[in-house]
Amino acid sequence: MGSLKRNIGAALAAPVTAAAALIDKPLRAWQSATGTGGMATFFLAPNMLIFGIFVLFPLVVNFVYSMTGGTALFLPDRPFVGAEHYERLLDCTDYTDPRSCKDDQFWIAVRNTALFVVLQVGLMTVVAMITALILNRDLRARSFWRAVFFFPVLLSPVVVGLIWRWILQREGLLNFMLYELGGEPVVWLTDRFWAFAAAVGVSIWAHVGFYALILLAGLQAIPRDLYEAAEMDGTRPGRVFWRITLPLLAPNLLVVIVLALIRAVQIFDEVYVLTGGGPGTSTLFLTQYIYEVGFASLLRNPGLAAAASILMGAVLVVLTLIQLNLSRRNSGKGGGR
Repeated sequence: MGSLKRNIGAALAAPVTAAAALIDKPLRAWQSATGTGGMATFFLAPNMLIFGIFVLFPLVVNFVYSMTGGTALFLPDRPFVGAEHYERLLDCTDYTDPRSCKDDQFWIAVRNTALFVVLQVGLMTVVAMITALILNRDLRARSFWRAVFFFPVLLSPVVVGLIWRWILQREGLLNFMLYELGGEPVVWLTDRFWAFAAAVGVSIWAHVGFYALILLAGLQAIPRDLYEAAEMDGTRPGRVFWRITLPLLAPNLLVVIVLALIRAVQIFDEVYVLTGGGPGTSTLFLTQYIYEVGFASLLRNPGLAAAASILMGAVLVVLTLIQLNLSRRNSGKGGGR
């Protein structure tokens, strides 16, 4: 039996060995000619080529689109208008009042997105932290509960939206349960307040498992000796959390906040399926505004949509840099102590 396994392993490894022998001499020649830096360039080149084709090139094309006008999709058919679209988007007498802006829909989407980001990222971080702390304890069937919390992450955003639309619609499962308990049905998706709350809650439900997993990995990396020493000193659990757990979990927490922030600003699919941006414009977010202006509207304006996406990307970059800078400052202060 052992010899059979070895023979099968050798047969499977033979093509790999032959391919390695085939490229060994050219790679050695390249290394001797270019050194270690040349080898790094050789292995990075395919990834950089793919990154350039599918990321950098579309960004450049998108910026060029933002400088052109008309409804045509092909660049040669689009007239150059310069910064006209940016001027239209930023033309406001009072930025806190969308009605004073030339493109009020854009600023309504900005206001909704900003409120959504604050609520969703804040609540997401808190819920993910609580979930990670619970799952890090010695629970029965701990692996099962971890899988339960992570399962929604595996679902398509469209499926998530359809599931919760079925639950929250006027004659849906949640209102049926309320009716059976003697309550009155609630118009979850046609009331402005409840529709926005549903968008925040569904988004948290769909993604909290992923961020909880990141925090759980950080919790498991904290040495148990620190907790044992704190227990021997009689330190209260709350003080242990603030003095030991939270500082050591800061790098993972930063990753969670940055990723959650980027995801929240780009929210679209599950909310679009759930509410369609309504009622009215109560759940109209930036990505949906860009989609509707660029593709869904009868009078589509790809240049205006491209300009809005450039502004959204610039805000994301600035927010991410601020968070990373704050993290470096905190790390520097910690190192100084």
